[in-house]
Amino acid sequence: MRSSVRTDVLLLLAIMLAGGVLGAAPARADGPSFDCAKASLPAEKAICADPQLSAIDLLVSKAFKGFEPAFGGDKRKIARGLIADRNACKSDTACIVSAQNNALQTYGNAPSWVQDYNIALIGKKALEAASRNPGGTDQPLPSAIGQCASTHIKTLTARLGDDPLETASPEAGSAATFTNGGTAVSYDREPGLAASKVGDAAIMCLISIPRDCPEGDDRGRLYYGIDLAIKGSWALPDSQHLCGGA
Repeated sequence: MRSSVRTDVLLLLAIMLAGGVLGAAPARADGPSFDCAKASLPAEKAICADPQLSAIDLLVSKAFKGFEPAFGGDKRKIARGLIADRNACKSDTACIVSAQNNALQTYGNAPSWVQDYNIALIGKKALEAASRNPGGTDQPLPSAIGQCASTHIKTLTARLGDDPLETASPEAGSAATFTNGGTAVSYDREPGLAASKVGDAAIMCLISIPRDCPEGDDRGRLYYGIDLAIKGSWALPDSQHLCGGA
């Protein structure tokens, strides 16, 4: 998932939903990868009812065929975990797209339009979550794909946490911690974090959980975040290294 920064989230989401990024997503007649006549789960029915979700599901099925686990795991077990993530979304479209994009990322073949579609939908969901909690009361860190929660920015530093982000050099990267225990880390100077302030209200949405990992290593969960004070956003992992890294 590429980092995605929106300096004015509301405006750009309106553009995307009006026919920009979402309009570019191909509404194709082919797909999904399963027989819709036999669909029984809410997520399956939602996929069958939406041409874009159907097209993404077919992409996932095709990508799986060439997938080889990076750490010698059982590819079918990994797939079952990814399908469970998708099915847990029930009929939540934003959640389903996040889960399917995570599967495509895992299988090594995620088209840019799917990633952009994912960010657009989860960004809209994040703003809706903020509207339901106008007081900004802290909520627990999301634990399932598609979940969003209110929080506040606790610290903003360089990647290694040595210097305040405001005065750190661009090469020092960026990092944030949140009052609900969440973290965000980048080797780059993330504009969405650099424009934020400690204490700002924020929304965090979990958009991917690594599934192709060494046993016991779950680093690299990806969160989409919005600073509600400045409307800046980011999509960053919770650690400097993904699972299996240094």
